[in-house]
Amino acid sequence: MGNGELYAEAGRRFRDAFGHVHSVAAYAPGRVEILGNHTDYNEGFVLSAAIDFGTYVLVSRTSDGDCRLVAGDLSEEAHFAMSSLAPSKDKTWPNYVMGVLDGLARTHDIGVGFHGLLLGNIPLGAGLSSSAALEMATGLALATLYELDVTPLDLARIGQAAEHTYVGVQCGLLDQISSLFGKRNHLVMTDFRTLEVETVPLGDEACFLMCNTHARHALVDGEYNSRRQHCEEAAAFFEAELDHPVTALRDVSWEEWQQFAAGMDDVTARRAAHPIGENKRVAEGRTLLEKGDLESFGRLMFDSHTSSRVNFENSCRELDFLVDTASRIPGVLGARLSGGGFGGSAVVLLHPRDVETAQHALASAYSREFGTPCDIRVIAPANGARLVQR
Repeated sequence: MGNGELYAEAGRRFRDAFGHVHSVAAYAPGRVEILGNHTDYNEGFVLSAAIDFGTYVLVSRTSDGDCRLVAGDLSEEAHFAMSSLAPSKDKTWPNYVMGVLDGLARTHDIGVGFHGLLLGNIPLGAGLSSSAALEMATGLALATLYELDVTPLDLARIGQAAEHTYVGVQCGLLDQISSLFGKRNHLVMTDFRTLEVETVPLGDEACFLMCNTHARHALVDGEYNSRRQHCEEAAAFFEAELDHPVTALRDVSWEEWQQFAAGMDDVTARRAAHPIGENKRVAEGRTLLEKGDLESFGRLMFDSHTSSRVNFENSCRELDFLVDTASRIPGVLGARLSGGGFGGSAVVLLHPRDVETAQHALASAYSREFGTPCDIRVIAPANGARLVQR
């Protein structure tokens, strides 16, 4: 279902649920990470994109402090009071909305409750950040409904806090920022030290395939924490070795890594090589995009995946197979894992004219190798979160 049809369906379901039309509607897209893997908590750079799949949130005020929320795709309801906001233990999905509402209420006098309906078309579990889309659509809709002055970065932080306190996921700001600042046919470049955001043209002659392996490997949380610890240990090493301040691996150049890496144990050196190399690739990638050199940009994506596989070891057999297969398909420009790794999805860069051939080749090869299907969707960089006029 396209976004226009999805909005019409959301409006119909809102009327059916509440007996009146909505007052405010907002839409926010999911996101995909293109370059800059595990650089956010190292205060580095990321190139990402908002995508052309997203979530609508429709709301209207109530006359008291009660809130009633409907998940259109789940056919479930949640009821809660403004005066007693707390994470739900029975259902996960209302917590994203309640967490955002709580964040807004902490700095603004809201008072009355609302009726709300959410409906989206982001594939769940595909690494496309359906949660951030829900948070940003909710925040934009409620801020408008209650006439609150909230900046985009404040809204991103509120969404992040909602995940931390209401959902229990210690996420960064990448997903929320990408959803808010997306632009059609552009990538979003974020500096995670300053939180400065800009958009870089990708052009209309490129799109992506998102290939969801459905692979979920054990001990992911422990592996993630281990890699963060190695990055912190490497930053402390470089702080002691270099003649300039180092507060995070963002402050270490690739040349400095090459010069001093032998002073660390092999694992820590390789772990550090990944975000340091990724920051270099993001900078090079931005320059290549400005020149319109998609082929060279695509090679950086392949290099990024090789670093994930060899240095950070956050890939897996399924992802490696997809990226290797993609590298041998005519018309494919680049491919890499997207997101935290250890399973999940690979993202493939190609020209729109080559989509059908590549999609079929990847799906057939994956099915033969693993005996299970790989969900493959065409996605394109899209505009970020916005209000929708009725």
